[in-house]
Amino acid sequence: MAAPVPPPDAAPGADLTRLAELHGVAPSYRPSPDREEHASAAALVRVLAALGVDASTPEATRAAREARERELRERLLPPTVVCWSGSAPRALTALPPGTSLRIATEQGETWHFDAERAASWHIEAEQTDAERAASWQIEAEQTDAEQGASWHIETEQGARSTVDRLPPGVHRLTATAPGGRTAEAHLVVAPPRLPAPPGRSYGLLVQLYSLLSRRSWGMGDLGDLGELAAWAGRTLGAGFVQVNPLHAAVPGAPTDPSPYRPSSRRFPDPVHLRVEDVPEFAYVEDRERVAALLERAGRLRAAVLDKGALIDRDAVWELKREALELVRRVPLGPGRRAAYADFLAGQGQALQDHATWCALAEVHGADWRRWPPELRDPRSEGTPRARAELADRIDFHCWLAWLTDTQLTAAQRAAREAGMPVGVVHDLAVGVHPEGADTWAQQDFFASGMSVGAPPDAFNARGQDWGLPPWRPDRLAASGYAPYRLLLRGLFRYAGALRIDHVMGLFRLWWVPQGEPPTQGAYVRYDAEAMLAVLVLEASRAGAVVIGEDLGTVEPGVREALRERGVLGTSVLWFERDWEGDGQPLPPERWRADCLATATTHDLPSTAARLSGEHVELRDRLGLLTRPLETERAEAAADTGEWLALLARLGLLEPAGGGIGVPSEEAEVQAVHRFLLRTPARLVGVWLPDGVGDRRPQNLPGTWDQYPNWRLPIADAEGRPVTLEELTASPRLRALLEVLRGGG
Repeated sequence: MAAPVPPPDAAPGADLTRLAELHGVAPSYRPSPDREEHASAAALVRVLAALGVDASTPEATRAAREARERELRERLLPPTVVCWSGSAPRALTALPPGTSLRIATEQGETWHFDAERAASWHIEAEQTDAERAASWQIEAEQTDAEQGASWHIETEQGARSTVDRLPPGVHRLTATAPGGRTAEAHLVVAPPRLPAPPGRSYGLLVQLYSLLSRRSWGMGDLGDLGELAAWAGRTLGAGFVQVNPLHAAVPGAPTDPSPYRPSSRRFPDPVHLRVEDVPEFAYVEDRERVAALLERAGRLRAAVLDKGALIDRDAVWELKREALELVRRVPLGPGRRAAYADFLAGQGQALQDHATWCALAEVHGADWRRWPPELRDPRSEGTPRARAELADRIDFHCWLAWLTDTQLTAAQRAAREAGMPVGVVHDLAVGVHPEGADTWAQQDFFASGMSVGAPPDAFNARGQDWGLPPWRPDRLAASGYAPYRLLLRGLFRYAGALRIDHVMGLFRLWWVPQGEPPTQGAYVRYDAEAMLAVLVLEASRAGAVVIGEDLGTVEPGVREALRERGVLGTSVLWFERDWEGDGQPLPPERWRADCLATATTHDLPSTAARLSGEHVELRDRLGLLTRPLETERAEAAADTGEWLALLARLGLLEPAGGGIGVPSEEAEVQAVHRFLLRTPARLVGVWLPDGVGDRRPQNLPGTWDQYPNWRLPIADAEGRPVTLEELTASPRLRALLEVLRGGG
């Protein structure tokens, strides 16, 4: 029987420290350049256990360390090898002399070469695709040792062409060493970097649920997104619209409104559907019931827009589900039926698992850990029986996923047809809910008993626990990052760009053992090169831009690695100061170019609230201040004053009334965005609520039931909800966007 873990304050010994390092678990971290913190022995033991490593006793720790050292010493290849196009994989340089390699590509070819002669590989292609008429004979010729090999290809018909690299993709690599020892690995071949966004552009940032039109059913939907994109692109030359994660939520009573704690990141939530845009809606025979549904939708909409009610996601979904159940009775036409069949075939087992979870959740509740034991594993003997019994409900949820996918695709098409060079920017949450569909369907890939969070830092002395189970890096690598690839591929189906929340998670995540405070955690490293290679591969295939949210504590080298691969960062005005110098606001010419520059985000005060100091008053009313109100007020005013002074010195903000009055709030907001245009940032984002003077943040970190996070419609300076139609007619919004359109 395993001994209990060490007490929380016990320091790890040498064996435990070494064992942790061998498995990518950091025994220490630096919250600031001048300070190092050490993880406790208890935290390391718990984290290693979640990785399947027994460190419960000194004897077990020593045995595990020796086994891991032996494994790393003797293996021919790591489970996943990365090859950036144009260069040979570094993992091949350590192979024993005489090792031969075989690569089975995604494209159906087989390549053979000698690992000792990476610059003049011998390649033989084997024809496997019956639809391809050519039979290839491939001979390698050395051209430029620094660029790799150039392969001359000759068909039976005598035509010649040149291929200078392995085709992009995730291939199977087999190494055979002298003596017959073999190893297999996944080979990720990716372009060296993503191309820059097409030109420089500005765009709008909005939480979709908050954007209600006079056609919405109580919250913003994909029809509203298409309308906003078409208007902004055609009328004002905007280049993109960025929205919150639209991932499927965990149903509940009530449903968690946060879009950053979804049931599944792989599939979108049908609550975002515009029901009237489903073609079959027009053919529902029971028109009286349709009229009643539309009347109820109008009441939901009016409650938010006219009566000050909060957005009620559960009420919206209850109504839409009822309507969609009715629509589903209308048979699909032959073309629509064929398109649905193609969607089912393309999504495969992943969609079947997601829809099965949705159907089982209707019967047994959302927390699969409380389901009957025979249903807690999608591959158990009991699950196929349940699939058969619930076949109709499973098909219903597959159909919903298809409808949502088609409307997401339509929104991106509307954006591009409106002239947007990027289009819709979708948001990828950092993780998923522990009770949701992804954790049920992919149990082997999640670390049991762990949650993602953040260690204590200058902003939060207690650390953070986000309640999101992390992926296991070892299982990801062993699969060739299969779930990660499928996730990205699904999102890039309808994204012109992808924003990755907490992009630092591609490098490391803070794991917190269940039942422990965030202080009792440890950083776990991921193979950042492999994670980036898969990201670059899938984004390049889709022709999409990638934006990393790299705010907060970022370890050295992360931003440089992202920039090298063409991943843009995120720069928020109020955080851009000369932290290594005098701490003053960073002048525009010193901002980085490879970023999305904004004045605020969904987690921060609106620009109007920051300029007026109302964000401090709000936190005071909610009891969130840790210092006296006057101290907080003074510090916020000084911070804002320094920025306004810089704007004035740069000639971006002029006093009102012929130079003797105080500039208006609207003038200050415009000056802030003129400043953003002065920076070299490739993308400039406007928080849509800033265009009408909204005071309220969409999310106030550190609150749960004290503040209506994720449930507020866009409102004007007086707190009156503003519809999409009113937004597009707003003189204040148009004036702000004309500043950006005109370059200042």
